[in-house]
Amino acid sequence: MPAIPNAPDRPDEPIRLAVGTGPARRDLAVRVREGAGPAVVWLGGFRSDMGATKALALDAWARASGRRLVRFDYGGHGESGGRFEDGTISTWLEDACAVVANFAGPSPVLVGSSMGGWIAALLARELRDAGQPAHALVLIAPAFDFTEKLMWDRFGPEIRATIERDGVWLRPTDYGPDPVPVTRALIEDGRRHGLLDGPFDPGCPVEILQGMDDPDVPYGHALRIVGILPQAGTVLTLIADGDHRLSRPADIARLVAAVDASVRADRPFSAD
Repeated sequence: MPAIPNAPDRPDEPIRLAVGTGPARRDLAVRVREGAGPAVVWLGGFRSDMGATKALALDAWARASGRRLVRFDYGGHGESGGRFEDGTISTWLEDACAVVANFAGPSPVLVGSSMGGWIAALLARELRDAGQPAHALVLIAPAFDFTEKLMWDRFGPEIRATIERDGVWLRPTDYGPDPVPVTRALIEDGRRHGLLDGPFDPGCPVEILQGMDDPDVPYGHALRIVGILPQAGTVLTLIADGDHRLSRPADIARLVAAVDASVRADRPFSAD
């Protein structure tokens, strides 16, 4: 269970939320913009943080529209404590569940980017199973099952052998100067959370924004995700020249419009 959140000493500092126990404890950094609900919860990507362009654009929208917005950094990301290489899908899902339980209120709109799209879907399933489904999912280049489908399945024998032997491989990246540690624990834990091998009903409408020029999460991956979701309530928008980040002004405008429409929906989706 998460500890009671600690209020920041200064307005510009994040709220601190303790998650986990013993060596696994990490203090999450959380920022909450007060406003009308349903709350919008930002779920960032792998190695991203709540100061990213899309997250800040949603914060500006929430300020202008008087909506409640919750942003946070997973353990080992951004302003939160913990080591990135100790994180797995399970620990980052635990972080997301704790933040929603403490700050979001009922029936949030979950906005997930890349890995955050996978975390959002897993979180929506948790909420659905608890009888409190999310209001909606808005997903940007959602990377369901990426540890297996977009990492392990693409790695050659040498990289796989390095991960199995050393427990980690340092993967070069175009998104920063430092290589990204890909651990055996991350790969093995990801297999516990796979969604793509069967139908998946998150219990709420889903809108997906996907670039067709995305080298990290190919648009065929989004098509596969659409294939496992209920037809009713699922919308996919393909941006022909869109990259992985989808952070250009036109991309941001699409994202804000999708979130705004989801928030304004009268009630959570029901197929009945």
